[in-house]
Amino acid sequence: MKANWHGVWAIYRFEMLRARRTFLQSLVAPVITTALYFVVFGAAIGSRMQAVGGVEYGAFIVPGLIMLSLFTQSLSYASFGIYFPKFTGTIYELLSAPLSPFEIVLAYVGAAATKAIVLGSIILATATLFVDVQIMHPGWMVFFLVMTAVTFSLFGFIIGIWATNFEQLQFVPMLIVTPLTFLGGAFYSIDMLPSQWQAFSLFNPAVYLISGFRWSFYGEGDVSIGISIGVALFFLVLCIGVVSWMFRTGYRLKS
Repeated sequence: MKANWHGVWAIYRFEMLRARRTFLQSLVAPVITTALYFVVFGAAIGSRMQAVGGVEYGAFIVPGLIMLSLFTQSLSYASFGIYFPKFTGTIYELLSAPLSPFEIVLAYVGAAATKAIVLGSIILATATLFVDVQIMHPGWMVFFLVMTAVTFSLFGFIIGIWATNFEQLQFVPMLIVTPLTFLGGAFYSIDMLPSQWQAFSLFNPAVYLISGFRWSFYGEGDVSIGISIGVALFFLVLCIGVVSWMFRTGYRLKS
């Protein structure tokens, strides 16, 4: 069957226009927050810390800050995008439209990932105003940026379908994803931890994504790049499988 690209573009464009209407919340606020991180961690604290793995602390936290924003904002963009049709009752019109599940997911997840990638790029550009950022492997940097944005947008899409109220919509990002990110080496290397905590940290999936992304900048990571790529791809495939199951069974879509 021929793909309905017109329908995909209509949903994608609507989601992107919604970001323009909430410009301050979508882009300006995260950038200001990131700038404050550099003022506090980079200037106030970083000037008193030794280099981490031969990298100045202010520059060391750049990949972690970008990943923190990607994790939280990708989730937020995608979850709110699909939750509002459920909340307003227009989800039934969406499901009855001449769009396949793949096209619906492509539109919503594509829009959320696009906004997250733009935000990550802006944060990276903002970081260069404060510290000297070097990117040793730009191709892998783009890979992890896009992979993380798409994966967590899919994760957010799952949360948006699962949630039955706004409290549940905020539960996973605030109480699970953000703590895992802070404990995943966003602001430190797990090599700095005691040996037992290093072993415990390896069960945190955020460690592998942050480590792989930091490796693309400075050629150093807490785990090998091959393992980081493998975990990123596994998480992507897992999210695709869950979304496929939701549409196949109609889980919280048709009730």
